[in-house]
Amino acid sequence: MKITFYKSCILAALVLTSCTKKFEELNTNPAGVTEDVFKADFQQIILPLKNAQKAIQHSGNYQIQQNLNADIYSGYMMTPTPFNGNNNNSTYFMMDGWNNSILDAAYNDVMRSLSDYKDLSETYAGVDFSFTDGIAKTIKVLAMHRVSDIFGPIIYTHFGQANADLSVDYDSQKDAYTAFFADLDQAATLLKPFASGEKKVLSAFTRADIIYAGNAGNWLKLVNTLRLRLAIRIVNIDGPLAKTQGEKALAAASGGLITTNAANALVDLGMRHPVSEIIGWDDIRSGAPLSCLLIGYSDPRLTHMVAPAADGAVAGQYIGIRNGVAIDDKSRYSGYSIPLAKAASGDYFDAKAGKMKLASAAETYFLMAEAALNNWANAGDAAENYNKGIAISFEEWGAGSSADYAANNTATAAPYADPKAMVAGKNDVLAKDPNLSQITIKWDDGASPAQKLERIITQKWIAIYPDGQEAWSEFRRTGYPKLFPVVVNSSGGLIPGFINRLPISSKYQAANKPGYDRAVKTMTGPDNGGTRLWWDIN
Repeated sequence: MKITFYKSCILAALVLTSCTKKFEELNTNPAGVTEDVFKADFQQIILPLKNAQKAIQHSGNYQIQQNLNADIYSGYMMTPTPFNGNNNNSTYFMMDGWNNSILDAAYNDVMRSLSDYKDLSETYAGVDFSFTDGIAKTIKVLAMHRVSDIFGPIIYTHFGQANADLSVDYDSQKDAYTAFFADLDQAATLLKPFASGEKKVLSAFTRADIIYAGNAGNWLKLVNTLRLRLAIRIVNIDGPLAKTQGEKALAAASGGLITTNAANALVDLGMRHPVSEIIGWDDIRSGAPLSCLLIGYSDPRLTHMVAPAADGAVAGQYIGIRNGVAIDDKSRYSGYSIPLAKAASGDYFDAKAGKMKLASAAETYFLMAEAALNNWANAGDAAENYNKGIAISFEEWGAGSSADYAANNTATAAPYADPKAMVAGKNDVLAKDPNLSQITIKWDDGASPAQKLERIITQKWIAIYPDGQEAWSEFRRTGYPKLFPVVVNSSGGLIPGFINRLPISSKYQAANKPGYDRAVKTMTGPDNGGTRLWWDIN
C-alpha cells in the first residue's frame, strides 16, 4: 500500500519511494540540456546509485554516522573531545541525535536512493538494466547489514509499504539476514552474464559505479565475499544456514571471492575523506588497542595506521587514547596519535580524494581461515589462509614481506600507560588489565579452537582497518581481539560490560510507534545498549 500524506516526514521517508531529501539534486534537468538528452545520458539513474554507494559510510555526517560510534567501539579510534560534558556515546551515555543520523543515512540516502533508481529505470523502454540492478542489490545488502548490525531489527523488506494504521513493519534481524542472502542470490544471477562476458556493460553505466567502474567480475566477487562474511557472522546462532551460505560463496562455480588487492571494494568519494576533516577539528585520535597491538607485534603497518604523538608528554610515541576515559578538556588528549590510513595504493583518508574500504582480500582470507576451522567445503587450510591474510594485508599497506612477522611466536600486545590520565589506578597503567590480549602471531596447529579463532580475528581486526563498523561487529561476535573496557561508564547500569548495540532513536520510535513496538518484541531484550543482537550469543 502506497500513501501520499503523513503527519511525520520520517514516516514518509520510510514509505514514499519516489522522493528523497536530495530529489532536486538527483533529478534537476541541467540548464540547456533537453529532457531527451538528459534521459539518454542516464543521469537520472546514475546519480541515485552513486549517492547510495557513498551513503554506505558517508552521507554528509560521517562523524556521528560511524566515527563517534563504531570507529570508537571497535578500538580503532577514540575522541579527545568531552562532548556533552563527557557524557556521550563513547562513555555509553546514548546521544539520541547521534543515533538518529545513522538511520537517516540508511533510509533517506541508501534505501530511498535505490528506490528512486528503480522507479526511474522503469521509465526507459528497451534498456537492459540488469547490471545496475545487480549492483543496486549488492549496495543494498552492503549498507543495510551494517545498520542491522548496529540496531538489530530494520525496515528492509517492508520499506515503502504502509499498513492500514500507516505504520511500517521492521524485519527482525533474523528475517533481515534471510532477506540479505536472497538479495545476494538475485544480485549474483544478474551479474553473472556480465562477469562471464556474455553481456556487455553499457559505458554509461560505468559512471554509476564508483567502486569498480563497471567491472562486473569484481562485483560478483564482492557478492560472494559479502555472502561469506554474513555466513560467518551467523555461525554461532544458525550453524546449518551459515554452512549452506558459506559453502555457496566458496564454491568454484560462484564466480570467486576477493582474493587480490586489485579487487578490494573501495568507494571512490571524489572528495575529502571525512576522517581527515574530523582530525582537523581535533575530534578524533587513534585508539589505545590499535597502538598496543601494532607496537607489541613490532608491526610494520604501524606507521601506515598511526602517526607519532605531538603532545610534549608523549611526543614521538605511538600512543592512542583508551576508550571511555575521563576527559575534562579537549587539550588533554588532542596531542595523542592521529589515525592514518596510508595504503600502498594511496591514502584512504586523503584530504582531496578519499576512499571508503568496504571489503578486502585480507578479510576474505581470514574468513576462509575461520571457514576451514568449521570444516566447510572448499575453505582450504586454516593455517594457509591465515598466513595469506597477513601477507596480502602487508601488500595492501605497502609494509613489505610478512614472513618474519608471521613466524613470530613470542610477541604480544604492548602494555598501555597513559601519563595524562585523570583517574589514577584505572587508566594510568594497564599492563595487568585482564582484557589486554596476550595472543601471539605465529599459527599453531596444536592450539585450542579458541586460541586459533583469537589469532584469526586479531589479525583480521588489524587487516580490515579502518572499517570500524565491521571490526566492532566481529568483536561482539567473537570477543576478539581483547579490548580495554571503558573507564567511565555513564549508562546507568544498562550496559554492564561492552556495548552491544545502539538503541533506535526517539524520532524513529515516535514516527512509527506501532511498527517500533512490534520491532522491540523481536529483540532479545529491551531497546538499550546492553541487549545483544540475534547473532551475538558469546
